[in-house]
Amino acid sequence: MRWQDSLHLALRALTAHRLRSFLTLLGIAVGIAAVILLTSIGEGLHRFVLAEFSQFGTNVLSITPGRQGARGGPPGLPSTARDLTLDDAAALAQLPHVRQVSASVSGNAEVRAQGRVRRTMVLGVGPQMQEVYSIRVRIGQFLPPDEASSARAFVVLGAKLKRELFGVGNALGERVQIGDERFRVVGIMEEKGQFLGVDLDDAAYIPVARGLALFRRDGVMEIALTYAPTAPAAQVAESVRTLMSARHGREDFTIITQEDMLATLSNILAILTAAVGALGGISLVVGGVGIVTIMTIAVSERTNEIGLLVALGARRRTILAIFLGEAVVLASLGGLLGLAAGIGLAQGIGLLLPAMPVSTPWHFVVIAQALAMMVGLLAGVLPARRAAGMNAVDALRAE
Repeated sequence: MRWQDSLHLALRALTAHRLRSFLTLLGIAVGIAAVILLTSIGEGLHRFVLAEFSQFGTNVLSITPGRQGARGGPPGLPSTARDLTLDDAAALAQLPHVRQVSASVSGNAEVRAQGRVRRTMVLGVGPQMQEVYSIRVRIGQFLPPDEASSARAFVVLGAKLKRELFGVGNALGERVQIGDERFRVVGIMEEKGQFLGVDLDDAAYIPVARGLALFRRDGVMEIALTYAPTAPAAQVAESVRTLMSARHGREDFTIITQEDMLATLSNILAILTAAVGALGGISLVVGGVGIVTIMTIAVSERTNEIGLLVALGARRRTILAIFLGEAVVLASLGGLLGLAAGIGLAQGIGLLLPAMPVSTPWHFVVIAQALAMMVGLLAGVLPARRAAGMNAVDALRAE
């Protein structure tokens, strides 16, 4: 029997019981729609978070005090490790391929201006910080390239902090008090929004040396640098490791490249996407059980037809192919219906809730449809084998 004839018989058998067939393929459709919808949300979240990280510059490498996994504890916590210093930052700036370097220290402090007080995040940074993290000044300028030992008391305000302290008025040239020291406003940053729960617009940027004095610290919390796009990250990291080890006498620091961070983050988010997709896949199992039930009933109802086919000389594999074909067609139609519903729901959510990132990669669509067909094939095996194993005489006698 030709495959076209087998497909024709399968479609006729399904259309003979339209309601039953529709309810069965609906089970597969719900499962596929759930998989597509959940993986679309997961993939959208994946891309959104990676884009959030990437917007703060590329080819970035950071050095933090304390070796990761050492007895002194994770980076950034008090330990016996030697502090990172401004001299370390100056030495790193001389390395090949290094373009910009910014040491930083941060903390919370009260910022006062025009009788208003706001407790917010204060960042002590280097003058190249805006190039390192790809942030821009909207009005005025960023911190000037003063010597660390003679850094002037200048401050750059985040957009939200400026509004809270000065309203709609001009803040350039005005004085603000941070801690016990007064700073002159030289710039207002462009709005950047929140990043991992930190409101970057509600922050004040002061010279790193002033930040060390403000927070009474001997060393900086991090040194970040950018390097040439043509330079391999591993090569730059190795040169940084060699220099810092020579300066500190041992490797009591941690180097994190942007590639490492993004790769780790991407793996975590990929696992999350796969996990939510697997939750939706549970519905496919239910749909598969429905196909097994319907195909078993179909075999019982069509015993005479099976016996007639065997008596007319139909091969066992032909009968097996007919019933397997019915199961696969049923699952494929359910899969197509589920794909349409899942993609439609995902796009609808994206339109109704623009803040929720939704993305449906085509490889998910292909995998989902292939999965639906596989479920149909596996679910139809037992009923098809039962049909193919029937004796012609016994089948013709059955009522």
